[in-house]
Amino acid sequence: MNTEFLRALRDLEKERGISIELLISAVEAALLSAYKRNFGSSQNARVEIDRETGECRVLTQRLVVETVCDPREEISLEEAKKIDPRYEAGDTLEFEVTPRDFGRIAAQTAKQVVVQRIREAERNMIYEAYASREGDIITGTIQRVEQRHVHIELGKTEAVLPPSEQMPGERYRQGDRIRACILEVRKTTRGPQIVVSRTHHNFLRRLFEIEVPELHDGVVELKAVAREAGVRSKIAVYSRDPNVDPVGACVGPKGTRVQAVVNELRNEKIDIIRWDPDPSRFVAEALSPAKAVAVETWDEEKIARVIVPDNQLSLAIGREGQNARLVAKLTGWRIDIKSESQMEEIYAKEYEDLYGKEEEEYIEEPEVDFSEA
Repeated sequence: MNTEFLRALRDLEKERGISIELLISAVEAALLSAYKRNFGSSQNARVEIDRETGECRVLTQRLVVETVCDPREEISLEEAKKIDPRYEAGDTLEFEVTPRDFGRIAAQTAKQVVVQRIREAERNMIYEAYASREGDIITGTIQRVEQRHVHIELGKTEAVLPPSEQMPGERYRQGDRIRACILEVRKTTRGPQIVVSRTHHNFLRRLFEIEVPELHDGVVELKAVAREAGVRSKIAVYSRDPNVDPVGACVGPKGTRVQAVVNELRNEKIDIIRWDPDPSRFVAEALSPAKAVAVETWDEEKIARVIVPDNQLSLAIGREGQNARLVAKLTGWRIDIKSESQMEEIYAKEYEDLYGKEEEEYIEEPEVDFSEA
């Protein structure tokens, strides 16, 4: 190795951001392993690469002793004093033992180590770059689909969209552009694996933050998200500025903002709800498009009973209970939906249980005047 080798390492440091000291240390460790493998093991050997010239040397240490038991590890005090009279028993001497043809082995080993270290450093850089972005949206190109797993090219790496994170009914074709949110970044032996999702509630949240400047700036806050991917979602929004309508900000002029999100989600229906700190009012708002007549809450159990008009009961519950489920997810309360007629029956039964059956009607008898008799 020579100065050209060091120059190449410095170029790598600039281009790839890998420390030259880290690379040289890795080469030294690999050369020491190669030396022990090819020229016999030595516990005290070390490899040193000159940081200025690139010269490579193998050095071994020997312990100064009165009587030598292992010539490879020890040197007699008499021989040590010939080198320098100041040596005493217990001191350590270092000798250069670089083999004649070690340069060829060094060059080959250095190449392998540098390539390996570059690959490891790139993997670590990719992992660190994406690990801190969990929940963010990425855009890539579909590279291939294998066993229903969609592989998305992201430049120097790729992401995987597993079947469990795919929206129902979506089709994925090679070469198509696709957006998804980063769900998880895993370290594997083949490098970082980036798992993305199109069904996670964070995907919906981030799409609105992209489309609605007030959300990005913090004027409007997205308090809660409930989603059944590909079918229907509900979001609860709140405005820190009384002059800004949070629902109107998310809908946008002529519905352009919410429509952009709907288009990305393949016409998934989205209900935008005004968040309220009062649980009763919040639950009533969340029930949209149905209108609540009244809401009764039990704070300790976090149960809310919602009363709706008879003709809106099915609308409030939704197809297969979907609306009720989304309201429960959005508010964090258990929801019990009753119609007005159902509540009348419930109240009548409660009254009956409390007071018993109604007494028989009392018929007043006419008064009889016995004075004349």
